[in-house]
Amino acid sequence: MRGLRPLTTAGARRRTEALLLVFVIVIAVFGHAAAGLAMNGELPPNLADFTISMTLLALVGHLGVRRFAAYADPLVFPLAMLLTGLGLVLIHRLDQGYIERWNSEANAPGQLLWTVVGVAACIAVLALLRDHRLLQRFIYITMAVALVLLIAPAFFGADTYGAKRWIILFGFSIQPGEFVKIMIAIFFAGYLVIHRDSLALTGRKFLGMRLPPMRQLGPIITVWILSMLVLVFERDLGTSLIFFGVFVVMLYVATERTSWIVCGLLMASAGAFVVGSTEPHVKARVAAWLNPLSVYWETPPPGVTSDQSAQALFSFGTGGISGTGLGMGHPELIKFAGRSDFILTTVGEELGLAGVMAVLILYALLVQRGLRMALGARDPFGKLLAVGLASALALQVFVVAGGVTGLIPLTGKALPFLAKGGSSLLANWIMIALLLRISDSAERQREADARGPAETTITPVVQV
Repeated sequence: MRGLRPLTTAGARRRTEALLLVFVIVIAVFGHAAAGLAMNGELPPNLADFTISMTLLALVGHLGVRRFAAYADPLVFPLAMLLTGLGLVLIHRLDQGYIERWNSEANAPGQLLWTVVGVAACIAVLALLRDHRLLQRFIYITMAVALVLLIAPAFFGADTYGAKRWIILFGFSIQPGEFVKIMIAIFFAGYLVIHRDSLALTGRKFLGMRLPPMRQLGPIITVWILSMLVLVFERDLGTSLIFFGVFVVMLYVATERTSWIVCGLLMASAGAFVVGSTEPHVKARVAAWLNPLSVYWETPPPGVTSDQSAQALFSFGTGGISGTGLGMGHPELIKFAGRSDFILTTVGEELGLAGVMAVLILYALLVQRGLRMALGARDPFGKLLAVGLASALALQVFVVAGGVTGLIPLTGKALPFLAKGGSSLLANWIMIALLLRISDSAERQREADARGPAETTITPVVQV
């Protein structure tokens, strides 16, 4: 007898996504209107344009996901849209303050344009990459391109704010490190699928831990050296930490060996200590981290010239628990940094600790969905790729939020989706597309398994 076929989950997931996107649009539009009323006593003149833009972005993105990844997780796209919408609200709000105090140019129109490009790139990846396992065929080419992009700023980059993180092409500044984090996740996922057994089952025990043999330590030593070279020649602490951290996390997930975590932490600590003690730019950031108020001393420590860390602490202190209110603070006092990694201080000042925790929870939910995709994926490559992408996002949020709040030295990386930056926004939307593809593939397979094998026709045997 033919069994009852279970209802598909694709329609339910997309309806959930559509409902969440409605809330995203309402929250973003309400925030933009509230900031305008607080600052000028009237609704922003571009409120209608902002509403239409957010609606079209959400609608086109939703239709793209419905068409090319109908079974994908229903929370991922709305979470990314909400963070992007909040970023647009904050940059719109900061533009007015920066224009009035520092006579700077508006950045919100450019950020909106890059948002359009990012969402379009997300849909394009979903349309062109119908199976994430195809990426496994090109892991060595991917890593070669990643290495070129990683070292390019050291030779061709622009020295901006003390770090060589950008390269200038045709008048546009590009931050290659934002794309490298995706490429190294793809490479490590493919590499670890091939060498997982040799990395997990060999080695000698020491103090209860199975240490990897020297032959297998080669990859981690190579990656460690590369991350240190980035730190020395490009003075980019954030990219170095993310690059090495993603590899160690993926190693641990693939092998389940604590020794890789121990080795990774020891090597990262040793390298950071040596570079932090010798490289002037990194050394100055460490000094500013140890004593943010030292910039106000009569004789500040060598290299400490910026008051941004101190202003960030003042900003968080002013916000308190509930904040001063959106549009009613003075985040523009942090100058240009308020629209990059320090955009989190705007949240802290005007929305308070409650707002900061809400933003961090949104990131945590996005990371959790990525890890959940890793659990649901049926192929090892998809599992490790989802872990790598989620880890890259988590590490970038950690190094940015930790640097701004004084937990670790400043890194200068952009806060994903929230901060100004075309390269960051585009790379993060490509990351979202890959996560959606992995989720779609896993859910399709799960539903196919639930339906069971197709009914077969049995031909009776006629006995003579």
